[in-house]
Amino acid sequence: MYKIIKRLLDFVLSLIGLLLLTPVIIILIIILAIANNGKPFFLQPRPGKNEKVFKIVKFKSMNDKKDENGELLPFEQRITNIGKFVRKYSLDEIPQLFNVLKGDMSLIGPRPLLVKYLPLYNEFQRKRHDVKPGITGWAQINGRNTISWDQKFKLDVWYTENMSFTTDLKIILLTIKKVLFKEDINSGENVNMPTFNGNN
Repeated sequence: MYKIIKRLLDFVLSLIGLLLLTPVIIILIIILAIANNGKPFFLQPRPGKNEKVFKIVKFKSMNDKKDENGELLPFEQRITNIGKFVRKYSLDEIPQLFNVLKGDMSLIGPRPLLVKYLPLYNEFQRKRHDVKPGITGWAQINGRNTISWDQKFKLDVWYTENMSFTTDLKIILLTIKKVLFKEDINSGENVNMPTFNGNN
């Protein structure tokens, strides 16, 4: 029953969120378009529920500068000044409300990872795709990108097996707290999670 209610809540809350955040969205689009040569958005294929691939949309926080071999430069050399700001306050996640509205994502669920990781999952890790991915989730309020892959997968699977309104409400409230106080955000050299190789 909650799965039906959850989808309704996702639709209504994401719609309200987009309407309330419209001024912020417009301002960020203009600023990021200037900073990123007319490209304010970042789109990338990600696996959703039952491993169905969709395109996630985020605000673009990094430029596309490459080295002499045509490879993208490291994160710390590509992130823009405005990109640091939008990441610091998780503003880059706002466009994912469109993914939620469309039904590809939920407000709460395991974060959608890269498509290239799909063949690397074991049977346990693959359970994270039993539900829709979310903008925030159980792993995000229990370490975010400061925990290991093994811990992240255990937390993700725990959520799929214990999803409830009470759990989702707790995740939303703690997410707001962590964003406001910038907790569990790795600001060191490896801002992003290290690459998952199937053995983590």
